[in-house]
Amino acid sequence: MLIYQQIVYLLSVIIMATTAQTLDKDIFWRLIEIGTALSSERNSACLFEKILDAAQDISCADGGTLYLLKEKNGQQVLEFEILRNNSLNLTLGGSSGRPIPFAPLPLYRADGTPNHNNIATHTALTKKMENIEDAYFANHLDFSGTKAFDTRANYRSKSFLTVPLCNHQQEVIGVLQLVNAKHLQTDETISFSAELEPVIAALASSAAIALENQILLQDHKNLLDAFVQVIAQAIDAKSSHTSAHCQRVPVLTELIAQAACETQEGSLKDFNLDESDWYELRVASWLHDCGKLATPDYLLDKATKLHLLNDGIETVKARFAALAAQTELAYYRQIIQADSAQKVLLERELPVQVALLKEECAFIETANKGGEFMSADAKQKVKAIAERTWTDTKGVEQPLLTAAEVDFLCIERGTITYAERQKINDHMTVTIQMLESLPFPKNLKRVPEYAGGHHEKMDGTGFPKGLKREQMSWPARMMAIADIFEALTASERPYKPAMKISQALSILQRMRDQQHIDADLFKLFLEARVWEKYAQQFLKPEQLDVQSYEPYL
Repeated sequence: MLIYQQIVYLLSVIIMATTAQTLDKDIFWRLIEIGTALSSERNSACLFEKILDAAQDISCADGGTLYLLKEKNGQQVLEFEILRNNSLNLTLGGSSGRPIPFAPLPLYRADGTPNHNNIATHTALTKKMENIEDAYFANHLDFSGTKAFDTRANYRSKSFLTVPLCNHQQEVIGVLQLVNAKHLQTDETISFSAELEPVIAALASSAAIALENQILLQDHKNLLDAFVQVIAQAIDAKSSHTSAHCQRVPVLTELIAQAACETQEGSLKDFNLDESDWYELRVASWLHDCGKLATPDYLLDKATKLHLLNDGIETVKARFAALAAQTELAYYRQIIQADSAQKVLLERELPVQVALLKEECAFIETANKGGEFMSADAKQKVKAIAERTWTDTKGVEQPLLTAAEVDFLCIERGTITYAERQKINDHMTVTIQMLESLPFPKNLKRVPEYAGGHHEKMDGTGFPKGLKREQMSWPARMMAIADIFEALTASERPYKPAMKISQALSILQRMRDQQHIDADLFKLFLEARVWEKYAQQFLKPEQLDVQSYEPYL
């Protein structure tokens, strides 16, 4: 598309050059030079300035304005992008950092009729160049705004050359307006010559191509950003426990990357990211868990070991209640038939047995919640309780805990079994497959690698590819630390409370020692106080319980 547009532009210049007898070779090559410069500019503000610079230079105009056609509140308007006047030493918009205080110009009035009174809107509506010798005597157009500006600025706007900027579909995308042509020798304000019109038209054609490319690039970026947001929203809708994770990991990853860019020592002293690199990292971090769309909902939301199992904790508690009632009934029947001595013993034993059942039920409830570690003694106690029996409503004797419930309750860490963990881990394979199937442009080619590596470990024991440190990029290693730290300190996870910074750093320290995370990045994470910057933005005050990071080095 870009090559096609450049060819069209060059042909338009040649045609105009042959039809304008006064167009000399210097201007011809100047237009070629300008077209090349405009086509290579990627910064919008700089592009606006280059267009206006070139137009003023060729036309010897004292001032100029560049408008872009935009839609605001359902209305087409010409928005000021850059305004310049040499005599007034005035530059607004562009890269100047000084905003333009003028309201956009609507192409249509409130009643829907076209606004032909303003020269800029008139040009946009007609798609025709306007060459005004003296604005104060152009009765067919409204220059009241210009006159008011002149009064305030002690200036005299006279000659105007206003050119529509049209894309390859001949749709207006903006307007270029030049004010007060200057005589080269006398510096007198003169009109814009008719011979100049094809030159400015050729320049406008080149400018329109460059602007259209910018718009197309921005549209593509907006489309990708929207896609990323849709994915994040889909994960949010799937599980409220992971949505915040998808939002915070990008922030934390960028904090680590910023620290890496700023350091001047160690293995990261030459690390740097340009604007394109930053965008690539941002997209990857937002999409790092997109594969969770294929993860079963009950696994993402599994707050307890028995969560969503057919025989859940409430069912188990009901069995305990039934067994307690059955135990009491059995004792009362024995008490009725017992002699005095036996009655005393049974009446003493009954509350002990009932209390024991309550204690065991409470223990099962605690075991069901999961945690960092379940001891062998705790597992044995679960199995011992499972040997108890109760009588169901059909009079059939049943185990107090099923074999499946025992397996779930004996999960050593957290609430997920090994098989369930494998299902969750599959999200990384899905993530990579999804991202590698997308036709990312060259500047985003590393998104699958960045996003797909955050569960890899430096010693090669991670997943899904078992990559080692030297096989991973710096951004992928950064994202691994960001992913872990966010998960440890998050307050939304259903299976654990939010950790304090001291706990999270201790775990990361242990993971560093085990070669699970990058040692250099963890050192940077500590020394640049990334953990503190993140905590101040996202964590509760009571979680920030670390002042000195040195114990974790």
